Amino acid sequence: MIGEKVEHFQGKSTDLSALQSHIEEYLKTDGFTVQTSAPSPQGVVIQARKGGFLSGLIAADRAMTIMIAGSPDDFTVRIGIGKWIEHLAVAAIETLLISSLFLVVDVAEITWNFEIEDKLVKDVKSFVS
Repeated sequence: MIGEKVEHFQGKSTDLSALQSHIEEYLKTDGFTVQTSAPSPQGVVIQARKGGFLSGLIAADRAMTIMIAGSPDDFTVRIGIGKWIEHLAVAAIETLLISSLFLVVDVAEITWNFEIEDKLVKDVKSFVS
């Protein structure tokens, strides 16, 4: 999918709850509104959206969507643009996985997504290492 980044980590013994909290704080510090799904055996989903001038480029129902799935020694972080899901904290992740978690995006969203994704991926790699 265009605009989606997938990072796979093995043998890092990473506390995935700490990684989730780190990503949430990173995004909040950058001015995003953040919501997170309840953790499940399939993983956790974090969504973040930003107002301001980006609201003219990105549809109001769109958000950066991050999924962390796996175990501390073998996990994947997927980052892309998805539909903002109201009350994500109470949504079952199984339902999210069946739906389109990540969306095909247009040029404005791709440009925004690449910039934010690159910064976030660098930060995640730094945290995991």
